[in-house]
Amino acid sequence: MSKEKFLSEIAEGYTFEGPFFTLGGAMLNGECQTNSLVNLPLKTMNRHGLIAGATGSGKTKTLQIIAEQLSSQGVPVLMMDIKGDLSGIAAASDGHPKIDERHESIGIPFEAGNSPVEFLTLSGEKGARLRATVSEFGPVLFSKILDLNDTQSGIVSVIFKYCDDKKLPLLDLKDIKETLKFVLDAGKDEFEEEYGKISSASVGTITRKIIELEQQGADKFFGETSFEVEDLIRQDKDGKGMVSIVRLTDIQDKPKLFSTFMLQMLAEIYATLPEQGDADKPRLVMFIDEAHLVFSEASDALRDQLEAIVKLIRSKGVGLFFVTQNPDDIPDEVLGQLGMKVQHALRAFTAKDRKAIKLAAQNYPISDYYETEELLTSLGIGEAFVTVLNEKGIPTPLVHCLLRAPQSRMDVLTKAEIQAVLDASEIIDKYNEEIDRESAYEVLKGKIAEAQKEENQAELEKERAKAEKSTTSSRSSSRRQSTFTKVANQIGRTATRELTRGLLGALGIKSTRRRSSRRWF
Repeated sequence: MSKEKFLSEIAEGYTFEGPFFTLGGAMLNGECQTNSLVNLPLKTMNRHGLIAGATGSGKTKTLQIIAEQLSSQGVPVLMMDIKGDLSGIAAASDGHPKIDERHESIGIPFEAGNSPVEFLTLSGEKGARLRATVSEFGPVLFSKILDLNDTQSGIVSVIFKYCDDKKLPLLDLKDIKETLKFVLDAGKDEFEEEYGKISSASVGTITRKIIELEQQGADKFFGETSFEVEDLIRQDKDGKGMVSIVRLTDIQDKPKLFSTFMLQMLAEIYATLPEQGDADKPRLVMFIDEAHLVFSEASDALRDQLEAIVKLIRSKGVGLFFVTQNPDDIPDEVLGQLGMKVQHALRAFTAKDRKAIKLAAQNYPISDYYETEELLTSLGIGEAFVTVLNEKGIPTPLVHCLLRAPQSRMDVLTKAEIQAVLDASEIIDKYNEEIDRESAYEVLKGKIAEAQKEENQAELEKERAKAEKSTTSSRSSSRRQSTFTKVANQIGRTATRELTRGLLGALGIKSTRRRSSRRWF
């Protein structure tokens, strides 16, 4: 195929009427074709995407390039920073001769720049705290997170209904644990009368699964103040989209918490934002680094829920980009929904790797200019195969792309620079205030204490009645003892008189004395 035809196809395939940004320059036979630009249209950025490649192939920098270009176009960005290497987007690049050389090959000038950044956190990292209440999850989503069966999920639904009816706020995990304990103990009769009996064994299983979630740090995530979606779709005073970086370096070994957070975040965004329809640019774009963590440890129910949201959320103007090593890390149902694909180099060290590369090559459009499977193993750092949906939703030709350099720093911020970003935050004070208002835990604790008080009072009354009964019995016994003593004394006196009379002969009738003796003795 001729070079002229290749350049013509690239020019036609990557030229758009609406807003776009340049990702890099097209390459043919290992050489960058200057001024043959690979552009990405903002209109289809809500059709989701994939950034894949082996370690060290340049995935993170590609993420950084796309995020900062979106921000410069006024599109807010949300990034999951698992490895802690995305903070540099807040500082302008220092530049380098090799960067200038790369951009000269592509045919665009290099301009250093930074993006407005907000740091968010789920745990102990510095930043505005991300929280959600148990009530906001709802019984269905909460059950899916715990991977409950139908019977256990039914119990959770009844517990939520009970708390709604009794005005018991379910804010954090201790609220729902206390409610489960209450309906099996102090509130058992009241609960069963209105909602029916529940299995103590099932309740025990639910409680254990909640504790398992707590052990992964979810107790810090559930609670108030709940994060508002509106704070994720802000622009700064210059009209740049805010780049919100969720710092997750301390939960790499807690995939269940990561999956829980991701699902809740997506569900909240979907529930909050109105339908957008066709628009020139997305309302929000989310990048999920190390995306395999979302799916590898997720239950089947959780994966199904994630897949459903991925399919639906684009109608709200939200794009999701999954960043991972191999396309095989993403379930086929999700992979089929990803309109843009940026594939960096893959490494073939084993037979399994070669098989994975062959399968990965089949995810991309057939090209007359590249041996895709062969080239996948020889792509250089900062090079990638690219295809995207054009403004009509049609895949663009597959192109070997030399990526532009990030305008921002390709390194992390210093501690002082991170603190400066935190000090300038407009939302950190709003979300880092500790709030623990009265909820189900406190209300039910109070009811249990009141019930215990009544029980203690009843016990005291019972003891008092028993004591009074004992006193009455004692008085009666004393009266009986007094009567017995009087009778005994009387018998003694009579016997004495009988004896005295006998001795003195006063009675004089022997038979009568015998009768008296028999009567008393």
